[in-house]
Formats: sequence, structure tokens, C-alpha cells
Amino acid sequence: MLTTMYRCIIRPAERCWRCSVRSVSSAVKRKALPSAFPVLEQPLQSDHHRVYEANLRNSNACHNQYLELREKIRKGGGEKAIARHTQRNRKFLVRERLRLLLDDEDFLELSPFAGFGLPYGDIPSAGCLTGIGRINGLWCVFIAHDATIKGGTAYPITVKKQLRAQDIAIQNRLPCVYLVDSGGGFLPLQSEVFPDKNHGGRTFYNEAIMSAMKIPQVSVVCGSCTAGGAYIPTMAEETVMVHQIGTIFLGGPPLVKAATGEEVTPEELGGARLHAEVSGCVDHFAMGEKEAYDCTRNIVSTLNFQLPDEEEEDEEQTRRRKAEQEPLYNPVELLGLAPKSYNHSLDVKMVVSRLTDGGRFQEFKARYGTTLITGFAKIHGHLLGIVANNGELSYQAALKGSHFVQLCDQRDVPLLFLQNTAPTTAPTVSTTQAEVNSNHLKAQGAMMSAVACASVPKITVVIGGCHGADSYAMCGRAFDPHFLFLWPNAKVSITAPGHAGSLLPADGEREEEEKQEEELNMRLKEECSAFYSSGRLWDDGVILPQDTRRVLRNCLDIIKQRQYQLSTEKLQSPLLRI
Repeated sequence: MLTTMYRCIIRPAERCWRCSVRSVSSAVKRKALPSAFPVLEQPLQSDHHRVYEANLRNSNACHNQYLELREKIRKGGGEKAIARHTQRNRKFLVRERLRLLLDDEDFLELSPFAGFGLPYGDIPSAGCLTGIGRINGLWCVFIAHDATIKGGTAYPITVKKQLRAQDIAIQNRLPCVYLVDSGGGFLPLQSEVFPDKNHGGRTFYNEAIMSAMKIPQVSVVCGSCTAGGAYIPTMAEETVMVHQIGTIFLGGPPLVKAATGEEVTPEELGGARLHAEVSGCVDHFAMGEKEAYDCTRNIVSTLNFQLPDEEEEDEEQTRRRKAEQEPLYNPVELLGLAPKSYNHSLDVKMVVSRLTDGGRFQEFKARYGTTLITGFAKIHGHLLGIVANNGELSYQAALKGSHFVQLCDQRDVPLLFLQNTAPTTAPTVSTTQAEVNSNHLKAQGAMMSAVACASVPKITVVIGGCHGADSYAMCGRAFDPHFLFLWPNAKVSITAPGHAGSLLPADGEREEEEKQEEELNMRLKEECSAFYSSGRLWDDGVILPQDTRRVLRNCLDIIKQRQYQLSTEKLQSPLLRI
């Protein structure tokens, strides 16, 4: 009884205090503390050129593969499918829709290579475009089906891509806009689309949970919404539907005729007029697609975010321009610093000096655990902590990494991991080595715990190898970074190709062991490429080394936006739909 009374007295005061803090913080203009971090002097030396040139040749080959795959993505479902989509169905292509919806084309596209090289065939861009772009100045996640690819049918990789976009929206508290044009799940693969926790139903669960978290959900019906696709617009907070090209129904006209013998048109069964005037499933009726996207932009302007006004924003940009500087060295040189293999790795400080403002870097524990580089830097004026592999993650390096990660977490400084892990672990050949390995294991476990429990935003860029347990300590995919990108030269596998022997037991005939090792190395070589990884959505996309700084700027801007949401607490459950 006393506890209940205490809560009744304290909670209103607590809410008042929080409100006053929010209002004061929005009124006070802050500026970053001045910094004069030391400059990293890391020019290319004559003894670097052999490794640099080998890396550059490999990067150019990877770049050509990148361009080839990107061209395939641009073609979507092919010429016939595009003609059917635009001429017969009178619909805009998915990238044209984004041009009408977003402020500009400077958006961060997520996992564009997802869907390539899968057992059930190539599904360009997994059948949908996802990313983060600005609408009325506000960063929003978008999930846009590409109906030129199998009519917008959802394959297992499509579902996975949609769920990853929603995860990013949840982590960063970003409004979510769905451009729905989908024929529902791909029935021949229903066992991989329907029943499990992270299959199709999770999309709808996430919509409800995000609304309850005050993360807005807006939907545009710009094509077919059949079967599972029908729930996306009906569960969104506000939905716009386009006349004559948008439809919503669980079963289309063919199913109605098969069940009842009645012939009905798609428009009569589930068109925009029906749902705007009769069922109430949608909230806004649009005569054409352009009108629908104008309406969506207006909806976004009603959301509970308050961006800085123009004067304040200009002042902020001026301060940042004064604070930020171009890197000390040309970022194009990163192409020759992207390792062809672990043996072709140059000092990672050379990478850092080509990413940070002015090439400046305040190193932490510079003389201890030197195979891991840690320290503070700024990228486009954003302060962040950098953790970068510079050799094997030793016992001392892991302890140092654990200390630095906890330090950044205490100071609320975002973390950037530059990952290039060693291909194998040291074999146990003696009692002394076993002791070293045990200490290494304990220190790695401590670093993994620090990374997993750190509440600050984390961004990971795999610039070389992503192998074994070291990759977990360096905030690999399993450790839930806010964003994870690969350079085209990156290799992702339990160990690097050529090192499979360390994983195989030495208890058979020599000839049999060599054959088994060769087969495993061939498989590792095939499966470790960045594009194999990205095709399966183990990352958020392959980015070119010279674009890394721009991508990081967008990520840091996106992460920062959450402070502009006026209210993030939910005191009661939302009332959605009628």
C-alpha cells in the first residue's frame, strides 16, 4: 500500500523533472569541446609499394565485380518485366518512386547485393529496396518492393531483408515507410517464409511493437497487396492508397471464382475506393502515384520530431565545417590499403589517417597491446572511438580493447570497429602455449562482454578478414552493430582460405588429410567473398573503400537524429485502426 502511494507521489514529479530537462536541453545551444588531436603522419613509404600495388590490383578486380553486380541490380526483373510494369500496369519503377518520395538521391541503400548466388536462384536486391533517406529533412527507413522481380513475391531472403531494415529502424528510432507492391510469400518455399519466429509474421509483429515504441509506421499501397502483403498497410498507423493500381485482399479474383464461382474485378474486390470509402482499411485516397507520395511527405511532416530550425541548423553546420577537415591523405589511396590477404596488410593507422578529419587521432594505450589500435577521432565533426585490428588480437590487445570500449560506453561516444582479423588461432603444441591460449581466451571473453554490453551506437567496417572468434570481439554481425559494411576485398569465414589444415584433426592418413584440406580450402575460397556474404544478408552492404567516409557520415547523422524526437516514452498502448 505504501509502495503504491509512494509511486503515485513520485511519478508525476519524475515526469515533470524529465520534461524540464528536455525543454532546457532543447533551449540551450551546445558546442563541442575544442580538440587538437595529434596528426597521424602515415605517408606511403618506398618499402610499402610492393604490397600496395598488389592490394590495388586486387581492389580493381573487386571493383569490376562490384560494378557488374550493380548493373544487374539496376535491370531488376529484366526488360520484359519492366515493360509490363510500366506500360501495361502504368506504374513507376521502384527507384522512380523513391525519387518522388525522398528529398534527394543521397540515401543510404542497404544490402543492394542481397539475393545473389542463392540455392533457389538469383533474386536481384532480394526483390525489394531498403535504405535510409530524408523526407522533409527527417531520416526515415524505407522498404520498397520491386514488382518487376517475380511480381514483388517475398522469398526467404526478401523477408530477411525487410526484418533487417526494421531492426535498424528500431535501433535508431527511425520512422518507417513501406511502399507495398507484393504478391505475398513464395509458396514453393513456404517452410522458409512462414512458420518461424524470424519469418514473414515477424514483419507485422515489428510494426505493432514499433508503433507502441512511438516509432511511426506509414504505408503506401502502390500495387498489389495480396495474402501476407495485405497486413503491412492495414497495420501501419497511416496508409495511402493509389486509385486503380493499388489493391488489398487476402485472396484475389481467381480465388474468389474458384471458391464461389463469382467473377469480380480487382478494383471491386479490393481497390482504393472500396478501402477508403467502405472498409476504412486505408486513410488517404490518391488518384495517382505522384499524389500518393506528396501525401506521404505531408504525413511525415506531422510526426513527433522537431528538427533544428534553419538558423540553428546553419549555425550547427558552420560549426561543423570549421571543426571538420578533409583527411590528411587522399581517401582514394584506401584502394591500395585494402588487404588482398592478411599477409598483405599494411599498418592500419594508414587507413585511419585517410578516414578521419585532418588525419587526426588521439591514441589510447599506444604502447600496450599494439596489435589493436584504439583511440578517439572525428569524422565530419562527429566524435567517435576507433577500434582497429593491427595484427593478431593478443591477450594484451583484448584487455586494451575491453578497457577502451567500456571507456567509450561511459562517455556515450559511438564506436567504429575496423575489422581485419587473423586467419587462424595459435595451435596448442606445448603446456606454455596452452597457458597463453587460456589467457587469450579469458581476455577475448572480457572484450566480447564489453562489446556486447556497450549501449553506445556501434558501426563495423570489415576492411580485410572477418574470421573466427576474433570477429566477435570486433563487433561482428552476431554482436548487433547498428551498421555493418564490407569492403569488396573482405573475406568472411571461420578461417581464411589456405588455413583449413588448422581446423582438421591429424588422425588419418596423410593423403586423405591433404585431399580433405584441399576440398575445404576450395569451399572456403568460394564462400568467403564479400559478395557471397552480402548475397546472404550477413551485412548491410558492400561499400567502396573511397566511399567509406561518406557512408560513415550518413550513419552518424542518422544515429544522431533520435535526439530530435520529442517524446519516446509510451505511457499507454496505442489505439490503431478501427
